[in-house]
Amino acid sequence: MLWVQDEFYPVITKKTMLKILSQIEEGIRAYHILEEGDRILAAISGGKDSLTMLHFLKQIQASSKVHFDLSAVHIKTDFHCGSCVHREMLKDVFERLDVPYVIKDIKVLDEQKQTNCFWCSWCRRKCLFETARELGCNKIAFGHHKDDIVETVLLNLFFKGEISTMTPNQEMFKGEIRLIRPLCLVDEALIKQFAQENNFPHQMCRCPYGAVSQRKTMKSIIDDFSNNFPTIDVRNNIFKSLSNIKM
Repeated sequence: MLWVQDEFYPVITKKTMLKILSQIEEGIRAYHILEEGDRILAAISGGKDSLTMLHFLKQIQASSKVHFDLSAVHIKTDFHCGSCVHREMLKDVFERLDVPYVIKDIKVLDEQKQTNCFWCSWCRRKCLFETARELGCNKIAFGHHKDDIVETVLLNLFFKGEISTMTPNQEMFKGEIRLIRPLCLVDEALIKQFAQENNFPHQMCRCPYGAVSQRKTMKSIIDDFSNNFPTIDVRNNIFKSLSNIKM
């Protein structure tokens, strides 16, 4: 078994694991996320989502009939909170899972020690693409889950005036690289449960702007609707609406 008894992951909950695995496998089939001979670079922030994705990709790699290579990258910027201890913890996680990895340091702050979300995201993506090319990877895996996709629908609707979202399997640079999201059908609540049950590391830094982000506002709106209309699956309805557009 991949899951080991240690101080990071002491509790093994087979029921939660099987639920997540089932949803990941459904997404892989529906969106052709994994193919024979893929060289996948997993983008690992150190949060619950990307760590959950890495664990299940490793498990699928060990048991799937589809053969693919898996490596990980963590990009550390000079813009972070004071409690950031990603490097050593993530090294330990990568080594425990026996996943080849690289850790990249990039600068996103200007001379006044300031940055913004667009520039930080652009620099991180640029580094990801460069790392994928260096390692010969044809796919970059992100830990975005179903809730992320739903929230992005509202973000783009409210702030861009368009109906769109992040896709489970997206072509970049005329097919040179594809962005894949293996957790695209997994509910965030299930990932939280898995992370808690397995005692994922808590000493990870968060984006200093995260508490007041537009995405956090969208999450709050969806939570309010879900609480006020408990018999309606608001999140799933938004997700399904993307494939049910009536002109």
